[in-house]
Amino acid sequence: MPLTPRLEHRQSQSLVMTPQLQQAIKLLQLSNLELGEYVEAELEKNPLLERDEGDQRDDVSQAGDEPDAGDRPVDDQSAPDVDNLEPIDFDSRPGDVEIPGEATYDVDYDNHYNNTSDASIGDASGNGMEHSGTVGGSVGGSGSGGRFDGDLPGLEETLSGEPTLREHLLDQLNMDVLDPVDRLIGQNLIGMLDEAGYLTADLEALAITLGCDLERIDATLSRVQNFDPPGVFARDLGECLALQLRDQDRFDPAMEQLIDNLDLVAKREFTTLCRVCEVEMEDVVDMVDEIRNLNPKPAQRFVHEIIQAVTPDVMMRAQPGGGWYLELNSETLPRVLVNNHYYAKISKEVDDKVERDYIAEQFQSANWLVKALHQRATTILKVATEIVRQQDMFFRKGIQFLKPIVLRDIADVIEMHESTVSRVTSNKYISTPRGIFELKYFFTAAIASTSGGDAHSAESVRHQIKELIDAEDPKKILSDDKLVAILKSSGMDVARRTVAKYRESLGIGSSVQRRRDKSAPR
Repeated sequence: MPLTPRLEHRQSQSLVMTPQLQQAIKLLQLSNLELGEYVEAELEKNPLLERDEGDQRDDVSQAGDEPDAGDRPVDDQSAPDVDNLEPIDFDSRPGDVEIPGEATYDVDYDNHYNNTSDASIGDASGNGMEHSGTVGGSVGGSGSGGRFDGDLPGLEETLSGEPTLREHLLDQLNMDVLDPVDRLIGQNLIGMLDEAGYLTADLEALAITLGCDLERIDATLSRVQNFDPPGVFARDLGECLALQLRDQDRFDPAMEQLIDNLDLVAKREFTTLCRVCEVEMEDVVDMVDEIRNLNPKPAQRFVHEIIQAVTPDVMMRAQPGGGWYLELNSETLPRVLVNNHYYAKISKEVDDKVERDYIAEQFQSANWLVKALHQRATTILKVATEIVRQQDMFFRKGIQFLKPIVLRDIADVIEMHESTVSRVTSNKYISTPRGIFELKYFFTAAIASTSGGDAHSAESVRHQIKELIDAEDPKKILSDDKLVAILKSSGMDVARRTVAKYRESLGIGSSVQRRRDKSAPR
């Protein structure tokens, strides 16, 4: 067959991701903090978007029973009454996917293409939205920052900062070390400390870099090791503990032998320690107690990390007559709207084509963002409602009744794809009477039942193992085989290696380690 050029007509279907669809999917998997940052950036960039400061209820919360539509009741008998979203109407021709105003973005896109770029999310423009709307709770406007009048500084400007470890050590260095060479060496040593206060640098390499003798660096190191906090500039745990004991004038020969044999302390071989330290058992116990009161990370108090509390996306509470109420947390949902009056005004005044195109693009983008935020909130509430319905016994009776479910169990009921459920449950939290949980917490592996009944969740089995070990008799430590036998008698068909894996994930030692720990003198 000769190889010659020719023309062919071929008809095929393909799925192309529009910038609008990328934005909707991206918003779906953002956490509430990331969503707030994204919306703030859009408010700064789009002149047609504005923050809604009104007190009106959001549209998503009103999807449900009337008249109290903000709450979503969940019962045991039937699935929740949730508005069904229409599927995407795909064009049979190749090209972009058009999404109607009320369409869903629930499609298994991961199986159609590999989308690794999030760059296009910021400038998404919509397709002919006809109205604007609001989503979520109001976001507070900018305040005065604690100002009493225009001349005084804000309250936040008068707060004192916490000193860092470097600042604390440099203050001591400048007061205690006067020689400029030794001070330079000390500054380099301070810069080589890790977050725990340990010195991880190679002193010989430092001597070559600074062009000085190693003996002088060692002398400076010995000097700065007396700085506060005690134990700083240590090169290992033993030296850190020794420096703290010297500061307390408790580093005698017996204690020195104990520090040199920390491996025996970890193994609780107190009899061997009595022989090595040449002291009685009572003295060994006292010395070990002293070591326990020392700080293995002396610089820890200078780590000023702000602990960010988890803000739940969904609020759950019990109904007086039974069942549960679910509602979105308005504090996590930015309330934005499209300024149609401003759009209508400037559209009449602009004559330049480039400016008209820009205004039209920003109007479409603003409408699409409002729709995407609304749909994101609706989907989160829909998924959370079904999770609560399926895990009802967990909320009523505790972790031992946690059902083993997978993404498909939720996706099949709410008629969405597993990938959508996965995105919804990532970094989303629900506040329940039993605490705050990530939505992914409720998806666990299944452990078969010995009686052939309902399977047990891996989390409930892990909890059962912890309870058994916590309640074990110190004189009758439970081995992994014994734990397997007890669990099987309770109807949990679990293997020995599974018990060992769950025990290790809980940070619980083996039966030998627990026997040694519980039999050691106190």
